[in-house]
Amino acid sequence: MNLDVSAPTLKEQQLLIEQWKADSAATYRSWFLWEERLKNFRSIRRGLHAVVKEIRDDTFGSAYRGSSLETVVHSIAEQRQIFKGADHAFLWKPKLRIPDIYEDRSNQMAFAQFLDTCLYCSTDVEVVEAVRKLDSHQIKGLGPACANLLYFLHPTVVPPNNTAIVKGFNAFFGANVKLGRWNEYLAMRERVIEFNTMHRKWLSNDLGAIAGFLFDIGSGRYSIGATNAVSVDWEADLAKVHEESAAAHKARVAASENDQSHTQIQGWLRDLGTSLGFQVWIASNDKGRSYGEGRLGHGCLTELPAAIRASSAHDTIALIDVLWLDPATGKITMAFEVEHSTSIYSGIVRMLDLALGVPEHEGSTFFLVAPDARETDVRAQFARPAFSRVKELNVRYIGYGELSKNRDAIARFGNGEKAILAISKSLNS
Repeated sequence: MNLDVSAPTLKEQQLLIEQWKADSAATYRSWFLWEERLKNFRSIRRGLHAVVKEIRDDTFGSAYRGSSLETVVHSIAEQRQIFKGADHAFLWKPKLRIPDIYEDRSNQMAFAQFLDTCLYCSTDVEVVEAVRKLDSHQIKGLGPACANLLYFLHPTVVPPNNTAIVKGFNAFFGANVKLGRWNEYLAMRERVIEFNTMHRKWLSNDLGAIAGFLFDIGSGRYSIGATNAVSVDWEADLAKVHEESAAAHKARVAASENDQSHTQIQGWLRDLGTSLGFQVWIASNDKGRSYGEGRLGHGCLTELPAAIRASSAHDTIALIDVLWLDPATGKITMAFEVEHSTSIYSGIVRMLDLALGVPEHEGSTFFLVAPDARETDVRAQFARPAFSRVKELNVRYIGYGELSKNRDAIARFGNGEKAILAISKSLNS
């Protein structure tokens, strides 16, 4: 079928979409409106949970065939013609060693983290950042075909991607997207979302519709000549994404260094508290962080004692980085706030909420844990008039160096609170 128009106006674009939607053999009627399509969203999500679990448990295996990933991708490939061949990108090609997620454990873990993040995140910013983080690992053979996995998690954020869709995009927009490059996919995605927003009344919030439209153009069902394309400045689009990716990479490196240090200290305190016989609580928003071969919250309390849960300050207290509780009484013995590079203000507020909001935990010892080089800064912040009430609390400082140097000995020979107090310094002096 030939869509014979020259530089289509907005109205003409709408007419093209309507003509496509009325075509009984095109993807809109044969796939997008297919009743079975939506049923696959839930099963694919469950399948990706299984992939993440198997990788984390190191039971994923070293081949595509028979893996949980094959089950998921097979479900996608069954989604009629638009996803035909979706499994090709994930087939293990031993001579090329692609995609390199079957025999390289670190690549497997990066892939699992990518999927796990996208399973739980809720915004387009988080999804794009997860994509950029995966791309930064430069895993051979693992490219924008992953968008087909993400589409079934975030259909309003991520459009499907394959050769025909890219060809259709290039033809319709007069662009030059190269298949297999994440930056080019992200630039294409931005243009697709912009076009979809403009024509949402005729398309859908679900980006599968616009992807189907481009698929039918790219697969040759419709013909659009170069002079009929919607005019876009593709080079400018791509340059913008390159700049955003570079800025995001720089910010990610800085944030990653902070997060890794913060998480590592929490992990040390978790393991130390467990060794000394305490029950340990990890901040509710940090439990899922990767640490070692598992998660930071592994082996820790899943809920705080009833007295704290009943407190109006519960949500704030639950964000304290690490809590050590007496297993016999459930009382919080020690509270730790790790301040790697930020102000101590939020940590102090959480400690105050614990001390003032749950009086039965009076007597807890509070610690600010920070890099050795930050001791002067922490003391200066703590001395501010705004923190005058905090001086009533027993707040102490622990430097990373002292914790690193003594944690093994404390775990083996220490005597609970006394050993921790011995490596800490009072902030009231």
